[in-house]
Amino acid sequence: MNIFLVVFIIIVLLALLFLLQFHRDPKRKIPEGKVMVSPADGWVIAIIDLKEKKELTKSGKGIKDEREKVNKEMIKDGKMKIDKGVWGKISTMTKDTPDARYLISIFMTVFDVHINRSPVDGKIVKITREKGGFKNAKNLEALENEKVEYIIENKDLGKIKVIQIAGFLARRIIPWKKVNESVKKGERIGKITFGSQVTLIIPKMRLNIKEGQHVKAGTTILAEYL
Repeated sequence: MNIFLVVFIIIVLLALLFLLQFHRDPKRKIPEGKVMVSPADGWVIAIIDLKEKKELTKSGKGIKDEREKVNKEMIKDGKMKIDKGVWGKISTMTKDTPDARYLISIFMTVFDVHINRSPVDGKIVKITREKGGFKNAKNLEALENEKVEYIIENKDLGKIKVIQIAGFLARRIIPWKKVNESVKKGERIGKITFGSQVTLIIPKMRLNIKEGQHVKAGTTILAEYL
């Protein structure tokens, strides 16, 4: 057999295996009780107290080196130093969630499952698609990227926001839900192709995660509430 044909077949098979791995949708055991679960698989790259305008925890394992590079430029004395345009974007994003207290950003690599899930039970009261750029999804500047925002109203928490953000490679966001639909905690709500970011805006809760932690959609408990 021609060596070039063999190489071509191997490349095609590897590409197919990658696509199958990327588009996988494993079953998840959803925890019971008054807990908020992760909406995405990936690495927690930021936990910000919106009231105090500061980062809550230092980097953990996994993405520690990358976060330290970002922290060197963005954080001083525990205070978040980000571009004014990005902070302005955060302020705009929280206007329709009046009880917003924390912003949690999760970076999904190409190796993570890219199915996104609802973090809580509730009703989707608003879905907004916003055009934007395609900056690297590993940092907060990605908040200026193209995105789809969901506001979910929970009877105990009020309104929370889930934001699917396109990245440099991920330029296709596919929402699966519509306004006025009810969702269960851990229920699939959409998908983003390739590396991307999902950000949560939530009210004051007892947080259960730290930066640098790897989380799984529908399984990892991000926070608890009464």
